[in-house]
Parts: sequence; structure tokens; C-alpha cells
Amino acid sequence: MQHEPSAPAAEQTAQEAAAQPEPVPLPLTRAAGCPFDPPAELAELREQQPLRPMRYPDGHVGWLATGHSVVRAIAADPRFSSRYELLRYPLPGGPEGALPPATLGDLTGIDAPEHTRYRRLLAGKFTVRRMRQLTARVEQITADHLDAMERQGPALDLVQAFAHPVPALMICELLGVSPSDRAAFQAHTAMLSSPEAGPEELMAAMTALAECVRELVVAKRAHPTDDLLSDLTTSDLTDDELAGIGSFLLAAGLDTTANMLGLGTFALLRNPEQAAALRGDPGLADQAVEELMRYLSIAHTGVRAALEDVELDGQLIKAGDTVTVSVEAANRDPLKFPDPDTLDLHRKATGHLAFGHGAHQCLGQQLARVEMRVAFPALFRRFPTLRLAVPPEDVPLRDAMNIRGVHRLPVTWDTSDTWGKE
Repeated sequence: MQHEPSAPAAEQTAQEAAAQPEPVPLPLTRAAGCPFDPPAELAELREQQPLRPMRYPDGHVGWLATGHSVVRAIAADPRFSSRYELLRYPLPGGPEGALPPATLGDLTGIDAPEHTRYRRLLAGKFTVRRMRQLTARVEQITADHLDAMERQGPALDLVQAFAHPVPALMICELLGVSPSDRAAFQAHTAMLSSPEAGPEELMAAMTALAECVRELVVAKRAHPTDDLLSDLTTSDLTDDELAGIGSFLLAAGLDTTANMLGLGTFALLRNPEQAAALRGDPGLADQAVEELMRYLSIAHTGVRAALEDVELDGQLIKAGDTVTVSVEAANRDPLKFPDPDTLDLHRKATGHLAFGHGAHQCLGQQLARVEMRVAFPALFRRFPTLRLAVPPEDVPLRDAMNIRGVHRLPVTWDTSDTWGKE
């Protein structure tokens, strides 16, 4: 019996290409008046095809993953690399072509075995048990800043008065930054996220911060104290590696939590019934943090590069293709979370991807959880009439950055209606 000859390989490839939808750019436009929701087009793309071709700003055609199961699979698969030099930048205005390699100590942009070596040295320092031991100190720092807010009185910028300094002080204490040096550290890190900072100011702040950390490493080698950086001086890490890791932890431990406290408070103020539930039930704090992480997904977009051909969700991702994973779309996937666009602090948001997944899951997530579990309820109990001091549309959002948040959050409250110290 004779068979019809198969189509030439080139013809098959053309047929496959014709069957693919046209590559799309990464959707970035958020609906007016919906500062907490992902771009609506992401939901449309997720419903059509959770993994589809994407055109990058430099012309590269790669992939966009929007479904929860697909994003989770990519994050857990070692065939997808996090090395910056293999990736294309998905946002407009970035570098064209491959990115520069990660700086020494930056765990985000490296793979095993280098990543594994660093991760093993650090993982034991950030366990659930060790971070929960810091709860009393987080409570004291939180109460001190609430006291200062009450003394200052309304109106004020919650980011400057509370959301930024609480995690900044905690990460400084964890790394062993002396009290006399903490103001300088906080000023440099604040400059890195300032909307007014120009390129020269950003570079100056980065250089100054790196020098501060390097001086701290030298000091810890000579006179170790009871802190994380001193512990690491007993490892085989070089001074350059220690300085890089210290800078990475300082920036990562501050920026994400500070923006969660700022944007999370904004979201709760816009959903007053949820704020009331948290204020009335301190036991709701754990669920509230997970739901806010899911709902806001401030680390909204990730990028990976295929190291080899990978078949996933009915698609063939070729070696060298860059894959953008939309964490915010995955965390709003109705196949995983019913009624996903509603903020519901009673929801069990187990399985959200806001802290990442797989080998690169956020190292400091337990510290962030402790800080938020303390800070959010304490803020709303101390100031039960807390509210925005400006119209919601006037709150300046950090929409153009890879970590979402608010640049400022002007708030006010009734001075006769505080509940006293925590």
C-alpha cells in the first residue's frame, strides 16, 4: 500500500507559522480608574491562548505566558534560564538585544550551579522560624513609626512616614548596619525609587550604596556582630561576593515590601469593607497578606529564556526564545482563583505566584510576610478613620517600573479617633 508523500519540512513550518496568531506586544495600558487591575488585554489574551507569540520592543519574536498553570510550569522548569545575557527586555525604553550579565551577588539573573551555591548559603538565614523570631522587633518598629505619625498628625505621605522606613529599618538591622549609618542607607535606597531622580542621581545613589555595603563587609570581617552579614563572613564568599549579595538583599528586601505596604494600603482604602474586616479580626492577617499579594502582584512581569526546544501547552518554544511571564495575569486567572478581580481577604489565595515559584522563589518572602502581617493590621487599628487626603486619581503610581507601587500616598485621619498605642 502506497502512502502520500509528506509535505516538505519547509512547507510544514510555513503551515505552522500561518496557524499561529500574530505576535503581540506586551499589554501595558491599564484602564483609567482601575489602578489595581492588570491591563484588560492580558485577560483577553489569556482566554484566547495562555501561551502565545509576543513581539519584543527590539523586534525579537518570543512568547507571552498569561495562564496560571503555564507561568507556574515555566518558573519551575530548569530548561528556562534566568540569565540576563540570554534575555530580551519586554518593556519599551529598555536596552536592545541581549541584556548585560548580572552583577556579582545578584541572584535574580543567574542559574545553577552559581545560583544554587548562593541560595544554599542564604536559605538557612531566612527560614520561617528565624523570621518569626523577628516578629517582636517588627512590632516595635511598626509601633514607633505609628507613634511618630500620630505626633506629626495629618495629613502626611504614608510612603515616607511608614511604608518605606519600616522595612528599611528591618533589613538594615538584619544585615547589621549600625544605627549611625542607617539614615545614609535609607537615603540612597529611597533615591533609587524616586520618580524625580535622573540618570546621574540614580548612578550616584547606586555607587554610594555599593560603597557603603563594601565598607560594611570590611567592618564585619574585622569585628563580626550578631547579624546576617557577619554570619556570611564565615563562608567561602569573597568580599566582592559579600558586597554584591548585601546590596542585592538590601534593595530586594526594601523595595518590594515598601511598595506592598504603600499600594496595599491604597487598595484597602479603596475597599473599605475589607479594611474594616482586617481591623476587626487580627486573625485575618495571614490570609489578608496572601490575598493582597495575589491581587496586586507588584512584581508583575518576569522573563526567561529557553535553553533548548521545549514543548509546552501545545506550543513549541525554540531554544533561544525569550518568554515573558505575566505574573499579574496568572494571579487573576479564573481557572485558579474564582472571581479573581475581587479583593477578598477571606479568600484562601494558596498557590499565588507573587513571590515567584521554583528555584528563584523569593528568598526573603518569610520576612516580607512577617512585616506585612504586623504592619497592615496595626496601621488600620491605630487609625480607624484613615483615608486618602487626595482624590484617588491623584495618587502617583509606579506604573513604569518593574515593581509596581505608589510614589506617594497622601493620607489623613480624625485626630480624635485613634485607638492608642499598639
